[in-house]
Amino acid sequence: MNALWITAALLVAGLLGWPVTALVFKLARTIDDKADAATAGDEAARKAEDPSADVTADSFPAGAGAGAGQAVDGELTAEPGQQPPPGASQPAAPSQRILRGGAIIGILERLAVCLAILAGQPVAIAYVVAIKGLGRFAELKETPVAAERFIIGTLTSMLWAAGVAATVKALFLG
Repeated sequence: MNALWITAALLVAGLLGWPVTALVFKLARTIDDKADAATAGDEAARKAEDPSADVTADSFPAGAGAGAGQAVDGELTAEPGQQPPPGASQPAAPSQRILRGGAIIGILERLAVCLAILAGQPVAIAYVVAIKGLGRFAELKETPVAAERFIIGTLTSMLWAAGVAATVKALFLG
């Protein structure tokens, strides 16, 4: 019977941890968006009260006058549907995804944490954290957004797996 509870705990921790982590990511993004909107609103109100921030621009019809093809700040603009001239710099497409393989690593991480707690070896969780951190160090150092996502995902995964394992151990294996 213990094998059944251990298997159930591993399945719940490993597979159901992904929706929980996705929900926490969504919640974090919502909180960030609200904070960004509040900051933008405060900034807009400050600009509205500042008379020196009033900038107006004359709009020119396409092809008329000296301002044709230029924006207010002097940057060149193109008509909708017009292709940029050859040799013009294009925004670089991202060459790699941030934190690729994270879903599989998350499942393995949750399985390892759950198994470590069920086996009575919580010290093994430190090995999981160390291996995961060292494996992602270079990518995390370069990309602050990836570092934040890494921390949120790791903490969510570990708390979920530890909670499932502790619950199963206390209720069914104790």
